[in-house]
Amino acid sequence: MDNSKPLRPFLILWSGQALSLIGSAVVQFALVWWLTQETGSATILATASLVGFLPQVLLGPFAGVLVDRWSRRWTMFLADTGIALATLLLAYLFWTEAIQIWHIFALMFVRALGGAFHFPAMQASTSLMVPHEHLTRIQGFNQMLEGGLGIIAAPLGALLLAFLPMQGILAVDVTTALFAVVPLLFIVVPQPEKSAEELATGKKTPYWTQMREGLAYVWAWPGILLLMLLAMLVNFVLTPVVSLLPLLVSDYFGGGAWEFGAMQSTFGIGIIVGGIALGAWGGFKRRIYTSLVGLVGLGVGIALIGLAPANLFWLAIVGGFVGGSMIAMVNGPVRAILQTAVSPEKQGRVMSLISSLATAMTPLGLMLAGPLADQFGVRPWFIVAGAFTMLVGFAGFFIPALLTVEDGRYNTNTSSPAEETISDEIQPETGTVKA
Repeated sequence: MDNSKPLRPFLILWSGQALSLIGSAVVQFALVWWLTQETGSATILATASLVGFLPQVLLGPFAGVLVDRWSRRWTMFLADTGIALATLLLAYLFWTEAIQIWHIFALMFVRALGGAFHFPAMQASTSLMVPHEHLTRIQGFNQMLEGGLGIIAAPLGALLLAFLPMQGILAVDVTTALFAVVPLLFIVVPQPEKSAEELATGKKTPYWTQMREGLAYVWAWPGILLLMLLAMLVNFVLTPVVSLLPLLVSDYFGGGAWEFGAMQSTFGIGIIVGGIALGAWGGFKRRIYTSLVGLVGLGVGIALIGLAPANLFWLAIVGGFVGGSMIAMVNGPVRAILQTAVSPEKQGRVMSLISSLATAMTPLGLMLAGPLADQFGVRPWFIVAGAFTMLVGFAGFFIPALLTVEDGRYNTNTSSPAEETISDEIQPETGTVKA
């Protein structure tokens, strides 16, 4: 482990990416609102959502191989630049009043396609730029950023819509993208070491060979397979919660737009608080413990929303805050585990594969949740989803292969880490960040 890596280059890169994400989130809100106002069609909005996640589901594993083959620095540069150019073209179409619905869909597809390359490239680069003992903290900051976007995107987007035409808002996004693109021209992003075969032959391993290697790498690692299964199961039951939340607020709690906005904001605030806590604390020494505890807490929060009596909306708000804060505790350590345990030269493939499979659960969960909610009401889904999430979290503590996932792919110790000295394993990470 290299503890001498300075964090300054990464923090400059991360800050630029954060500003770019703010612009992207605002534009996403503005485009969805424009589609809502212009069409009033649920089908159009559903299609927009579908276009937004299909590239990750269908192309993610293939993009991951390319991320591992290409320069990660230039992969991020080209992805960000391509998205900015597509946004600029859309701004021109709005300015000339030549805009069509399919133009919006095309931009959303390009943005999602760029994200399918950018996300694994950024995550895989993080492990090479940040000392391993600080990875969980960095992921805590990422969760804090994601929570903040959930809070500010809608009001900031609404504010800009009140003062700027759509082409002006798109121009703001292009401007913020420069903060992500320009640093990549100057900051050195390390590349993983070449394989022994590539060093010996002087040639790159063929694309499909690398694809097979990535799949075999994951298939031969029970801990990563179980982590993928856990992500898929949890996404399957929790993704519909987001879609069903408006109905729960309006039909069960009898609330309106204010109550719905309060619930959404509470989730975002919870994610920020959880991210700050994770960034400051660092989590348990064995990161998987932090994720499993967070998973149990997330289940408690979601179940509490469903169990809250109709006249105690504030109790549902508490559940939303608990759930949001636990999301940071679940996701941050998992990403840090992948960045630490997976070989750097294969991180693009592994992260893309996990993301694709987890995202693929979105339509499946919605297909099941919709009819069941119509038949039995929205509230039972929250209760069952929360209880199931708690069960998955508790079950993880009894699966040795999952608990030892951080020990590496070739770990042969099948005894549970719980058998080790608890005082040695469950303790906060320590260390001073070197900037």
